[in-house]
Amino acid sequence: MSDTLVDSTEIDSSKRTWLIASSCAGAVGVAAVAVPFVSSLNPSEKAKAAGAAVEADISALKPGQKMTVEWRGKPVWIVRRTPEQLAALKALDPQLADPQSQRKPSELTPEYARNEYRSIKPEFFVAVGICTHLGCSPSEKFQTGAQASLPDDWAGGFLCPCHGSTFDMAGRVFKNKPAPDNLEVPPYMYLSDAKLLIGSDKKA
Repeated sequence: MSDTLVDSTEIDSSKRTWLIASSCAGAVGVAAVAVPFVSSLNPSEKAKAAGAAVEADISALKPGQKMTVEWRGKPVWIVRRTPEQLAALKALDPQLADPQSQRKPSELTPEYARNEYRSIKPEFFVAVGICTHLGCSPSEKFQTGAQASLPDDWAGGFLCPCHGSTFDMAGRVFKNKPAPDNLEVPPYMYLSDAKLLIGSDKKA
């Protein structure tokens, strides 16, 4: 009976290949388990649509600028108003349909926003960017003065291009316009000076 000699390098090579294959299979298995776990920590699209709160970083927002975030499938505006825009608000009361936000207060204006500025902090205005007439999205018209579709004494605000409803810098609708109510102020709170939480106001 003859003995068959096997080169030790072939054995080492075979072991090495087997070990690499086993390690790869194990890594794939771990990754397959880890990915669903990490994903489960983030709000799903369904949860967002159902009303999950969303964070907004306002640290880079400059006076006179607006940013938009999505909450419940709606655009939510965050406007950093200038001192001049804030000063103009009170003088507009006689021209507004609901200057004190008394119509539908529980639906459209949280208690902490039922003030002259319709906000927690005067500088930052938060509102759902949907016209209360037929659900169109108004355009920002922050520039003051005479402009197309706006009065000569325009003090800045928003214009709904669909049917001509106008809103001031606090989202209050002007008199004799198709929109019946002021823009909605969603529930919100400050997490810090630089971050807002839209959709929750437990600490507001």
